[in-house]
Amino acid sequence: MSEPKHVPAILQEHRRVRYLKIIALFKILKGVLLFGLGFSILFLNSRPAWLDQISDWADDQLLLHHSKAVTFLLNKLQEALSGGTLRATGILALFSCGVLFTEGIGVYMQKRWAEFLMIFATGALIPLEVRHVWHRLIFHQPVLVPALILLANCFIVWFLYMVLRRVKPEPHCAPKRELVGTC
Repeated sequence: MSEPKHVPAILQEHRRVRYLKIIALFKILKGVLLFGLGFSILFLNSRPAWLDQISDWADDQLLLHHSKAVTFLLNKLQEALSGGTLRATGILALFSCGVLFTEGIGVYMQKRWAEFLMIFATGALIPLEVRHVWHRLIFHQPVLVPALILLANCFIVWFLYMVLRRVKPEPHCAPKRELVGTC
């Protein structure tokens, strides 16, 4: 079955599958990074001996007794580590990791439900990313990486919308029973 001529090249069958797999691998890679972040936050938070070793190393390397500003910043970091903020961040990272793995594996296997999930999950974050880029522009901070991530996510939502709009699911019908012994 050939594709109609008015279909954009990016939506043709072989290219569409290739782009879906690239998007899926991108989401899985983001999930792996979030898994590493969430696991390390939760694991290091439960190991005070490791944090003490890191603190001792920082004391030796940064010469803390000479810098009140660094001491102040490290005290603020210690307050954040002792509170529940860091633990909540680790749990949220692991939850997001699970969503990204679900999206990525489902889209890689070309499941329609995963494409819907990816559209909604990625589209829900776009306003937050726009706000992030806007604030970085206001405060004259580098915006290249956040802008590239925003553009990648906008492309993903647009592409999956076009794929879902283009490809209609086949209706599930019961097979017709043939009449036996009729002439």
